[in-house]
Amino acid sequence: MSFTYGSDDKPGEQARFEAQKIAFAPFMFQAAKALRDLGILEYLMKNRRRGALLEEIADRLNLSEYGVKVLLEAGLSLKMVKVENDRWSLTKTGYFILNDKLTRVNMDFTNDVNYKGLFHLQDSIRNGKPEGLKEFGNWNTIYEGLSELPEQVRKSWFAFDHYYSDDSFPEVMKHVFKDKPEKILDVGGNTGKFSVFCAKYDKNVRLTIVDLPGQVEDAKQNIDKVGLSDRVDTIAVNLLDRSVALPGGYDVIWMSQFLDCFSQEEILSLLQRSHDALDEHGALFILETYWDKQQFEASTYSLHATSLYFTAGYGQRQQSDVSFARHDKAHRKIRIVS
Repeated sequence: MSFTYGSDDKPGEQARFEAQKIAFAPFMFQAAKALRDLGILEYLMKNRRRGALLEEIADRLNLSEYGVKVLLEAGLSLKMVKVENDRWSLTKTGYFILNDKLTRVNMDFTNDVNYKGLFHLQDSIRNGKPEGLKEFGNWNTIYEGLSELPEQVRKSWFAFDHYYSDDSFPEVMKHVFKDKPEKILDVGGNTGKFSVFCAKYDKNVRLTIVDLPGQVEDAKQNIDKVGLSDRVDTIAVNLLDRSVALPGGYDVIWMSQFLDCFSQEEILSLLQRSHDALDEHGALFILETYWDKQQFEASTYSLHATSLYFTAGYGQRQQSDVSFARHDKAHRKIRIVS
């Protein structure tokens, strides 16, 4: 397959500047987060018409003038703030760092879940294992340890996971329910959000979530809270155990941003077991992300970054924008319907 992407048309000095951005990226990330978390950006937002003096910011936020000074100066290079006649104010980039949910989710996910683990990225590449996971526990995948993660790490992980999946549910219902399935198997169902959404969408459908014991327990609690335990069941299994067969008798098998967590060999095993579990008219639906199909450059950038998260924190995998694929066993094909 022929593939072309990117260019190399920057002047030399600009290219060197881009290299410096990379060299100091961890410094600037932490400065941006400090500007957000210490209230400096919020204070500038509240005083956006007149701006604010450095001394004023330090006094109002009970911070040292030196600390505020070095953060604001970093903010200048990050183009998050600007200064005119000694008065500091927020830029559009600073506004998004402070207020944009997507940016906040990604920043918290980077800091709380990945920052330390990414120190082991080179070992993960060499060994083909998620070496960064050792920062949190002795598990094969982070899924096994979700219930044991520190509270802030767990909060940021779920915020990231749900942000990128929940908005897609309304869009895919017309595809999943096109043939009016009566039973759906939600593989890697996590906290049960998709199954609950389906159960509310169609009062006649029954669903089963298959996932690790920790996720199944969380899913049960969420299902009980909304009174759907009579139509949404759970099965606790380790899906990476290739000897574990998926239960049969379902019209639809659903996998949402699930396969991207695993190696090619593991993906093949999961697809083979899905194939074996479907009857002649059953269908496998896969929702995944492909970086080379994105409309915006920011999306491509984000997906390139999260691929490294899967490598250092989950395991080796191939990743690529949000597309929607249906596998019909009877026709042995994948159809993209995004």
